[in-house]
Amino acid sequence: MKNFFDNIWTKRVVSLLSLLYAFCVCHLCYLSLFYDIHIHARVSLCLITIAISIVAIVIMLYTRKQIVTKITSFIILPAMLPVVLLYFGEWGLILPIILTGVAILLLSGAGEGLKTALGTVTLLLYIFGALGYFIFTSFFITPVEENVVLKGVSPSGKYRYRVVNTTDSSNGSTAVYIEPNYADIKTSYMTFTLKNMERQIHVERPVNKNITMDWITQSRAETTDQLNQISDNILISLSEENLRKFGYTYDEKLVLGECVVSYRKKIGQTASDVDPVKLDTLTDEQLEIFGIGRESGNRYYVLRPSEKLLDELDIKKAKRAYFSDFTAKAYEIFNDEHFDNYGNKLFTVEKETTIPLNSLTDEQLKAVGVPDEGDVMLFNGKICFREYVAIVENYFDVESRKISLDILN
Repeated sequence: MKNFFDNIWTKRVVSLLSLLYAFCVCHLCYLSLFYDIHIHARVSLCLITIAISIVAIVIMLYTRKQIVTKITSFIILPAMLPVVLLYFGEWGLILPIILTGVAILLLSGAGEGLKTALGTVTLLLYIFGALGYFIFTSFFITPVEENVVLKGVSPSGKYRYRVVNTTDSSNGSTAVYIEPNYADIKTSYMTFTLKNMERQIHVERPVNKNITMDWITQSRAETTDQLNQISDNILISLSEENLRKFGYTYDEKLVLGECVVSYRKKIGQTASDVDPVKLDTLTDEQLEIFGIGRESGNRYYVLRPSEKLLDELDIKKAKRAYFSDFTAKAYEIFNDEHFDNYGNKLFTVEKETTIPLNSLTDEQLKAVGVPDEGDVMLFNGKICFREYVAIVENYFDVESRKISLDILN
């Protein structure tokens, strides 16, 4: 048995378990950036974390001279910095991992000089990270006195809401917030909820103390009829995939967004016209004013593309720069090339993604993702939230993960 544990290959294989521990710590780091934590069983979670950490320490000490364990010892503490800052106070979860990281860093088989250097860098990271976080939360996040007077979950279980009375110098306000209830990560001991998913759907001043909250279920067709009765000009945004699915070509949705009055007059408009201009409505002579050409089949291209634009599209000057090949950067380059002598932008070309709601059939709305029936919230008898609208307007983009200062709030 002693020969088995002294075998170098045994140690190399066992060292992979330390890498698994480091992976779990990195995953916790990821969760701290994008999710809030809600611990249900603190004692149980603490005991489990301690037990796992003790096993990890034993494994890493046994394999401390293996390269995998050495790398692991350098990962744990830096990865825990966001966890310490964003889950501050959850010491039953944090301390066992931090102590494991410190122990393995000090006792790993790496050279003393390297351990000293990395330890110093890690310590500085924690000092300056904590200082920066303290400054941000102290000076850039305005404290507000909130009182949650009502909260719950929709009958379908898809959404949770809360009604908040806020005290301020203007007699306060009552606001209704809603967020998805289907994007949580749940375990037996804790739940992780996505940050910055909460959306304010209603606010009124002053504080309203008489509150009634009701939920009803409406069919897709019924909601569509109600919205079309409110207005014939309701526009909804669709993805490029859905636009193609419904028969719209890329070039068909190109418009002139911003456009100065002098250029609008050249195409027969007046100073009072402010709506985007569809390229399909312009003649070839009018398009040439904006440096745009049109092929048969209504495919648009740039008449005189700049070298910078050609480089971005990775094409030679002899080839045409089609708008359908444009990247976001290409649009930025093209639009930034048209200014007057005073630095004012003359016009912009944009891709319009909206279409009128009343132009879509019930089957097309179903294809967009609108369910046959959806939740509708009524606040004091008035509709303030429709699941139908939330899906069409993509209120809750639960798939996106973007690093921003909002995650610190």
